[in-house]
Amino acid sequence: MLRQTFIVLLCLLAACGGEQAAKLNLGDVAPAFHTQRVGGGDVDFTAAADGRPLVIRFWADWCKYCEPEMKAIDAVYRRHRDKGLEVFAINAGQDKATVEAFIRKLGVTYPVLLDEKSAIAKRYGVVGLPTTYFVDAKGVVRGKVIGEADEAVFERHALELFK
Repeated sequence: MLRQTFIVLLCLLAACGGEQAAKLNLGDVAPAFHTQRVGGGDVDFTAAADGRPLVIRFWADWCKYCEPEMKAIDAVYRRHRDKGLEVFAINAGQDKATVEAFIRKLGVTYPVLLDEKSAIAKRYGVVGLPTTYFVDAKGVVRGKVIGEADEAVFERHALELFK
């Protein structure tokens, strides 16, 4: 019940912003974006994907499901990065110092990106955290997980991207 209330509150907060959140569905082309990596450097999504399957993960440090799932995603990423799998963990709405401290604690190996004003999250239609999109090598959304998931779910979705 608490989780459902939390999701409803996030939906209401998202609706309060000046920008309307998009509704991104399976089969849609993932929106392009430009942002910065936590460790430095810019990322242009359309160029960065470079024909590789991509997991786009929206998260925040206050999200109780995000920490264990980010570790689970890291395990999947480590197994499949040599095959071309890429992961972008996009922090929604937090400052760089907060994100850096959290990532240092976790020790994940995939790229972590900043979205301090949640502009990218809004373009993707994120209404609750965590939210994960699985994007194929052509930039098409092939899977979407809203809320809690485990390593097996991430593995299954990631492997589907290689088909």
